[in-house]
Amino acid sequence: MTTRLGAHASALATLLAASLLALPARAVEVAFKPVADGVYAFIGEIEGRTYDNEGLNANIGLVVTPAGAVLIDSGSSYQVATKMHEAVKKITTQPLKLVINSGDQDHRWLGNGYFAGQGIETLAHADAQADMQARAGEQMDGLKVLKERLDGTRPTLPSRFVKAQDSTINMGGTLIELKHRQGGHTPGDTLIWLPQKSVLFSGDVVYVDRVLGLHPVSRTKTWLDSFAVIEQLKPQTIVPGHGNVTTLTTAQAQTRDLLLALRSHMKKAVDDGVDISAAVKSFNGKPFAHLKHAEVWLPQLANQTYLEVERE
Repeated sequence: MTTRLGAHASALATLLAASLLALPARAVEVAFKPVADGVYAFIGEIEGRTYDNEGLNANIGLVVTPAGAVLIDSGSSYQVATKMHEAVKKITTQPLKLVINSGDQDHRWLGNGYFAGQGIETLAHADAQADMQARAGEQMDGLKVLKERLDGTRPTLPSRFVKAQDSTINMGGTLIELKHRQGGHTPGDTLIWLPQKSVLFSGDVVYVDRVLGLHPVSRTKTWLDSFAVIEQLKPQTIVPGHGNVTTLTTAQAQTRDLLLALRSHMKKAVDDGVDISAAVKSFNGKPFAHLKHAEVWLPQLANQTYLEVERE
């Protein structure tokens, strides 16, 4: 009897494993949710880039105006951009007229090729251009986890770059203000402010619910300059680059305060001649330990900030 039961259990386990293997792979579902009247957001997951999330682990915005729709960021790939366009059509019959790249991270601009093929204008700040050109290959390599879901993706620069610190787009009476202070997470990071709605799309200037990211191109000093603009604007609602729709108070606690803590600690360490290893180990990350990925990423952030401050 025991042998029969064992054989039966083994057969069931084999069937279960086979059925799990047969399950189709998940794919990201792009759906915009209302944030304010005529303003919508897709909130991406806060994990890393995976085959299932198709590299769209970031937030995307949509503004519907009397003169057409405006998309904030073009997504991580040609195929994701196609899904985003279809999601826009479910929200409004207004044609999509403009795509704004809020920065030069992969999921902000690698969908540009799709929209260019549709004859839709794409726009970014001029400070993004060099980084887009320099890191396009690296970003595409980082998305190889998407496998065939990356097919069709070709790094495509925006069709228009703006150079001013502050510029305004008037879409049938709806004002969209672009504010750039030499970036932060990436050189082209730009705030998209809707003054009539008191809604800010921060791009990667604000992270909540998860620890922010730093790259060799990131600059914590100018990042804080960008954040200071948000504090001047006092938005009622912030759609961050990553994490749930939030408030200024939460953004200050989870992004600004972490940047300030990193810079303060590392500046003192550099000034006192403390070596990088000791400086990283002595950084107090406890106030930010509740954020996703904190245990792994905080030492990396401390290391990167030390190197930045040392160069200043």
